[in-house]
Amino acid sequence: MSSYMLSPKANETDVTATQVVVIPEKETSILVERYPETETQAVSHKLDSLLKRINKRHDFNGSLLVAKNGKILYSNQIGYADFKKKEPIHEASLFQLASVSKQFTAAAIMLLVERNQIQLTDTVNSYFPDFPYENVTIKNLLNHTAGLPKYFWLAEHKWKEQKAPTNSDMMALFESSKVQRFFKPGRNFDYSNTGYLVLAAIIEKVSGISFSNFMQKNIFDPLGMKDSYVYSFENDSIKTNQLSGYRLYRGWRHLKINSTINDAIVGDKNVYATTEDLFKWTSGLNSGKLLSKESLDLMYTKGETVYGRKIPYGFGFRIDREDENIIYHHGKWNGFSTGLTQYLEDDLVVIVLEHTGYSAITSLNKKVKNLVVKHFDV
Repeated sequence: MSSYMLSPKANETDVTATQVVVIPEKETSILVERYPETETQAVSHKLDSLLKRINKRHDFNGSLLVAKNGKILYSNQIGYADFKKKEPIHEASLFQLASVSKQFTAAAIMLLVERNQIQLTDTVNSYFPDFPYENVTIKNLLNHTAGLPKYFWLAEHKWKEQKAPTNSDMMALFESSKVQRFFKPGRNFDYSNTGYLVLAAIIEKVSGISFSNFMQKNIFDPLGMKDSYVYSFENDSIKTNQLSGYRLYRGWRHLKINSTINDAIVGDKNVYATTEDLFKWTSGLNSGKLLSKESLDLMYTKGETVYGRKIPYGFGFRIDREDENIIYHHGKWNGFSTGLTQYLEDDLVVIVLEHTGYSAITSLNKKVKNLVVKHFDV
């Protein structure tokens, strides 16, 4: 694995309609700006060395992008996209974002709130009358205080079909199985993939189009995220440059990880993107091109229980327990390890996408931040 080379720097299901989706008319595409190489030479050299080191020592096969003050100062990749064919990862390689996908679901919900199509205080039963868990609000779903059972368990123990269940299938399964919930809404914080499955189902019900199409028309296309999309196993075709996840076997051999019964669900995972598209996403979100400042503030603010206890999660984003100016999310699914971290006070964004089970993203983030602080000055 020490022979891996760093990539060269970059140059530059239908749902019955209930309401018509309003697509923003204003031009929102993000202009990607980069620092000149003369200004980033020192930090780029250090970050190149870091990528080579973690590739060799820790089996890192992925992509790293660092932006400061709204401009990219570093973007590179290392390792293999396909181990059998020995094809290297490149700037157009598409990574499964895993739970980093949740922030897109949250933003889609806030778009519907701003269009007065839903309210955060609405309950799931407003849209799915037979949903067996009463008094669960959209806000509960967003900040993981709903107390819903885990859909992974339900799919693995109650689903009887051959084909993996979709979000609508799972909503029906919740209605028929009536598995007991963990707690009444608002009482505790319990990180829940189920909550974001339900949010995606609400988006489909309200918009009248698939979650995938809603994201494409209302987020990806407006922000110029040309390589981003939602992928559902068995329902969508695999795209060019779409990576598979791998696991390490006997310390040296990389084996592809097969899709599972839980891979057709969207909303909690299954957004695919490049690091540059994630940079466009963060820039668009923070500059007000997609949502109002009021909506963004809600997404970046810690939630709380009905007892007033603060929780380290906003809407689709984790908030650092010690420093509320660190907004982030990590993801881990089927070999993919992902991280998007914003250091708001430093106007610094670190994006890490990897597909062979790398397990030290938190540590890598700190190393990257320290190298930028030490070797880059604007």
